[in-house]
Amino acid sequence: MPAYKTAAKNGEAEFTEKKSRFIGHLAPVSSEEEALAFLERIRAENRTASHNVFAYRLREQNLERASDDGEPQGTAGVPVLKVLQGKELVDCCCVVTRYFGGTLLGTGGLARAYTQAAVLACEAAGILTMAETIDYALETDYAGYGRLEHYAAEEGIRVLGAEFGASVVLRLRIPSEEASPFEHDVAELTNGAVIPVLTGRGWNAAEPG
Repeated sequence: MPAYKTAAKNGEAEFTEKKSRFIGHLAPVSSEEEALAFLERIRAENRTASHNVFAYRLREQNLERASDDGEPQGTAGVPVLKVLQGKELVDCCCVVTRYFGGTLLGTGGLARAYTQAAVLACEAAGILTMAETIDYALETDYAGYGRLEHYAAEEGIRVLGAEFGASVVLRLRIPSEEASPFEHDVAELTNGAVIPVLTGRGWNAAEPG
């Protein structure tokens, strides 16, 4: 499966436009239930706000949802959703809270304000690129361990640890798409003496966005 981008952590940022306060909130979520729970928490914390606009995107069923929450149609939820789309973020929910300051912004001004709040929330949260990874255990003698450790360092492969005894068990994590060339390289380096054993598979941060 391809890598994807999501929020690194919960993020919050705010600014004021013509006396209206806009507060952007972004959180990583893994399901629609988590997205709605985050929305309800923000609403509860901002009961006196004029609007709590939201948008979320999920990998599950390629789901996207957005709401203007009473703002003129298309001026709030869609701009927030477009920020998530533009940054290619999934498995996250963005809520923008507005406290009305008494001055109307117009449809264009609203769209720009909600866009800015969502962008600031993304900057506050940070972005992670998540990649599907495979964990391997490689049992080898000490000479083989030296070769494999050097290979891992050269290739930028993450070393999870090593267990030393009569032999060495080296534990590595690699992107799933590199499994075949990795296994081929290990066979060449050890003349077929070491067979990588798959010990786990999951999604892990590949690099900061």
